Amino acid sequence: MAPSKHGVHAAAWSVLLRMAVAVNNGLAQTPQLGWNNWNSLGCDVSEDLLLDTSQKLLDLGLRDVGYNYVVLDDCWSDGRDEDGYLVADSTRFPRGMKFLADAIHEKGMLYGMYSSAGEYTCARYAGSLDHEEHDAKSFASWDVDYVKYDNCYSMGRHGTPKISYDRYDVMAKALNATGRPMLYSLCNWGEDLTHTWGMSIANSWRMSGDIYDSFSRPDILCSCDDPRDPHCIAPGSHCSVLNILNKVAPYTDRGQPGGWNDLDMLEVGQGGMTDEEYKAHFSMWALVKSPLLIGADIRHLPASALTILNNPAIIAINQDPAGRSAHRIRINLDVKKDKYGVGEAHVWSGPLANGDQVVAFLNAADEDLKMEAGLDEIFVDDGPEGSAPQVKLSWEVYDLWGGRMSEKTAQKLVDASEAGVGIAEAQKAADWYNTTELSYADGLQAQDSRLFGTKIGEVKAQGTLKATVKRHSVEVFRLRSKGGETKRYSVHREL
Repeated sequence: MAPSKHGVHAAAWSVLLRMAVAVNNGLAQTPQLGWNNWNSLGCDVSEDLLLDTSQKLLDLGLRDVGYNYVVLDDCWSDGRDEDGYLVADSTRFPRGMKFLADAIHEKGMLYGMYSSAGEYTCARYAGSLDHEEHDAKSFASWDVDYVKYDNCYSMGRHGTPKISYDRYDVMAKALNATGRPMLYSLCNWGEDLTHTWGMSIANSWRMSGDIYDSFSRPDILCSCDDPRDPHCIAPGSHCSVLNILNKVAPYTDRGQPGGWNDLDMLEVGQGGMTDEEYKAHFSMWALVKSPLLIGADIRHLPASALTILNNPAIIAINQDPAGRSAHRIRINLDVKKDKYGVGEAHVWSGPLANGDQVVAFLNAADEDLKMEAGLDEIFVDDGPEGSAPQVKLSWEVYDLWGGRMSEKTAQKLVDASEAGVGIAEAQKAADWYNTTELSYADGLQAQDSRLFGTKIGEVKAQGTLKATVKRHSVEVFRLRSKGGETKRYSVHREL
């Protein structure tokens, strides 16, 4: 059985895809992609918002590139009826939740809803604590596909991993008992070491306090003095991109097919970061295998943000069938600090199912940097001190942002979606990747060029990868073996 140019056996690839591991419900074999209203709109929710957003996901091509969950967050309910079942706000949702789910399903997308493992939700609506069976039955009867489950007003039922696990496990069991598969997304902010138990009951689990629209600014509301401390998992809010990355770095390996570290929703398009910072934010969430949920109001999405969110070469890393996160292999604190005293540089590396390797140079310094990493460091997980067999191979280098859609093309898509005319023509001209026609796994096997970026050079055996990285930005590369057999990775997590 001869390998392809890049050492991928078609038969071996097929075996990998059949070995998918589920947590307990068969969902989220790769991290979920979609949209959630909270970061941009908070409690300003309605039936019209969800329907208009679903249509925008279609018109802008975001559903086709993979964003297929439409998730309604807090503030949708109007308490409970006399039998103890949740009631939707009839002013905001006059035709009810089943109608909304049906309408979203008709557009080829999936519908998600929100509750909290507390007496109240975070916005002080009725919570699900001690009402789990009722609420799970309601979600199932409405044909919900995704449940985001928050952590406010827990009535003191937290403080140890076992107590928190038990509180969230009640809803896990109730959802499973309905017989309807619903993706279960924990939002308990990393409290009580969620990364040690979340994978036992959920498809994703938040591992930090809430994100806000900043790349690196410290904020007292985001707990802990040093986010690089692996014990710094206290909840909070106003957590920057860099803060969250530093918190997750020690346990990126806890994610696996069926269950993922959730770094919180994407801020791309909100307006608080530069284009380079948003590019870095999106790239690193993808590499760490976080769920990718758009948090911006896409009814008013800037064209520049669209060119970040629809990059199939980056999304393909997130959706790689092996489900193995990249992890940080080096951090350099001896760089120029900004006015807040923040400045560092990272090298991240991770294996991909077909034997390729993804490498990211993240520059969080207050200046442009020349960065590099030798093959001995890039492949350190496969053997220390340069003993990994991959070090003896030469590698083609592909820039995963090299094929980024032009802002001019993206603007045509935005204009067409706003006018409601010329959408099909604009979509055809954009030539983006369409997962409804070819999944990322199949596209990788078929060597679809849109998933591999732009070839920019090669690294010789025993050599070094080098790049100049702009301030608060990232360079992301896919390394492809230039001849020679490379290690393929099973989608089973190696224990």
